[in-house]
Amino acid sequence: MTAQLAGRTVFITGSGGVLGSTYVRRMLAAGARVVATDLAGPRAEALVAAHGANPDFGFYELDVGNEEQVTRIFARVLADGWQPNVVLNNAAITGEMLMGAGKPFPDFADTSVADFERTLRTNLTGAFMVARQMDRDIVGKWPCTLVNVASMYALNGAHHPIYDGMPFKNFSAYGVTKAGIHGLTVWLAGYWAPRQATVNTIAPGAVFNGHSEEFQRRVGELIMAGRMAQPDEIADAMLFLCSPQAGYMTGQMVNVDGGFSAW
Repeated sequence: MTAQLAGRTVFITGSGGVLGSTYVRRMLAAGARVVATDLAGPRAEALVAAHGANPDFGFYELDVGNEEQVTRIFARVLADGWQPNVVLNNAAITGEMLMGAGKPFPDFADTSVADFERTLRTNLTGAFMVARQMDRDIVGKWPCTLVNVASMYALNGAHHPIYDGMPFKNFSAYGVTKAGIHGLTVWLAGYWAPRQATVNTIAPGAVFNGHSEEFQRRVGELIMAGRMAQPDEIADAMLFLCSPQAGYMTGQMVNVDGGFSAW
């Protein structure tokens, strides 16, 4: 039986998070070569420790908000013998990430422009810069696909009461940037179609990442499935979007949210 991603070289931003690391593991198992990128630090070190001995795995430090780094990244990986034909715009500043870094969650009225723009820079401008570099270095040279990672909050409002008393919050810049991600998808899908490139969005729902039982209960009440997703359940859909079987899909948003968006 042919591996689902045989012949695919997948380039992933934000590879060290709960979903990014799951994508790396699952894609290697599905026969892909994987170029993982992330900021330097413990998450990157854990990825290299887990997969560094695999010849189908490569790791590069990358800050998607740094224009100079992004403009050089594909030239670097191409020079090293990797030829990405799938790219995942997965890097993002999330509430859980800010909590882990000990960052405060101010009320909306107290949100600084600097904090809003910092999230915009990583979550949306970074995705644009990666896609722009694909346009320069990859698109049209061989068939390829881009998957932009949004969220259940891309087209749906946050239920703010579920965050009461929790150590992290939903913050305005997150939903704004995730809505913008799909705008980038639909614009690029038409622009790249003549060059044999497809572009889609995946919108994961609430993914379990060590959350408290109380938070799981609150979220579960909003979801048809009644529970948070396991990371592998999101990866199941992501593998399909990265595979040849999704070749006739472009410009689409795939909700993998347990029915949250269907109420």
